[in-house]
Amino acid sequence: MKDISNQVAKAIREAIKLEINGKAIFERAAEVTHNELGKKMFRKLAEDETQHLDTFGQLFSQVIGGEDWRKFADKEELKGQSSVIEGLKSKLEKGDRAGEIEAIRIGMELERKAIDFFEKSAKETTDPKAKEIFDKICEEERLHYDLLQAEYDSVTRSGFWFDIAEFRMDAKF
Repeated sequence: MKDISNQVAKAIREAIKLEINGKAIFERAAEVTHNELGKKMFRKLAEDETQHLDTFGQLFSQVIGGEDWRKFADKEELKGQSSVIEGLKSKLEKGDRAGEIEAIRIGMELERKAIDFFEKSAKETTDPKAKEIFDKICEEERLHYDLLQAEYDSVTRSGFWFDIAEFRMDAKF
């Protein structure tokens, strides 16, 4: 196993917790959402969080050198909440069933916090491969945020008209 800094190891653990807990939030959002299309969207976002873990595995294997990255995923501390998303899950638990709009807002907040975390991790690391990983995942989180924003605008009938291509949904402005 290649030596990695404590900073990169800590970022790996937090990233793994973020994806595990993010998946749980999106699964819960699918449960509390009444609209079938909303349920489908939240289930897809939960699946994407699982895919992020797979992506982490492939990319972290390159950084660490082999499959030793899995030891970070097996640590006892990963069973707790991600510091990035503490409190978001409790917002979904208020009342018997949270509304769809609140579920979208919580999803947007989760994605915004994930973007901030991965941007910060990319800026702080000195490992170029780790920076590449964090930048790649950050880009995917931006796509999720844009999707949720578009859904929020649609459900609340706010935002702007989509009659011309003012932006792209692939986050490449």
